[in-house]
Amino acid sequence: MKILISNDDGVNAPGIFAAKEAVKDLGDITVVAPEDNNSGVGRHLTMFKHLQLSRCKLEDNSPAYSVSGTPADSVVVGANYIMDEKPDLVIAGINSGVNISRKDLTSSGTVCAALEAVAMGIPAISVSLFMDYTSFEEDEDGNWHLNQDFELSKKILHECVLKIREKGFPEGVDLFNLNIPSNCLSETVKITRLSDKMLNKTVIDDKEDYLQEIFTYEFKHNKVPNQYIEDDTHKIVMITSKLNESYEEGTDGHCLMVEKRPSLTPLNVDMSVPVSKLDNWY
Repeated sequence: MKILISNDDGVNAPGIFAAKEAVKDLGDITVVAPEDNNSGVGRHLTMFKHLQLSRCKLEDNSPAYSVSGTPADSVVVGANYIMDEKPDLVIAGINSGVNISRKDLTSSGTVCAALEAVAMGIPAISVSLFMDYTSFEEDEDGNWHLNQDFELSKKILHECVLKIREKGFPEGVDLFNLNIPSNCLSETVKITRLSDKMLNKTVIDDKEDYLQEIFTYEFKHNKVPNQYIEDDTHKIVMITSKLNESYEEGTDGHCLMVEKRPSLTPLNVDMSVPVSKLDNWY
């Protein structure tokens, strides 16, 4: 079994190494991922522009490739250029975060890396580790750190890929979207449907005093280009979001946030509705 692994957190993110470790005994692994974090870019493709492709190494010194593009770019380059044959499976992840709901799913670089694979006729699975407040730990100096424990995610990903290798994909399923909570109450995977919405988005500026730490973060870390100006004709704003707090039972959101157990959602790329729905409309 030939497996291509990519992500949206970047080739140096710990989650992609965890994904490789999870399935290294199940096939021949090739890792191709963006050189930098590309969270939230969706299925953006870099068409007719040059991309830098570089050899690199993961933390165990195993070979990998970085691409100066997006997760979707990485999958295309990996499957159509680096690998001698197209892979039997693409794994996108393990993402540090959460990717659920039909109204927010396609903004995810992780999920859209899997969608790009499906567009090339390759089955795929996207994997995310949802870390809640229990993942933050305070050290003896009073500093807070994120504890990214991928052990359960690795175990469940291994089980899912093993099932895929043995049984293939069920009829009508193009990809799986797997989300695992860091604070599990049950390790039993539940098959779910997409919830309606994950994020509530708002736009802020420098007037929201209680959000100043968020608004000025980019400036403090010198990530905002110098050409960003604010005067009578220019305004600097920021899109922020909060997780939705209510989810229907049986959905990925309810499984992950309320039941606190792993959610596996079967998906397909058919976004159409029956044309008969328009018989008396047009």
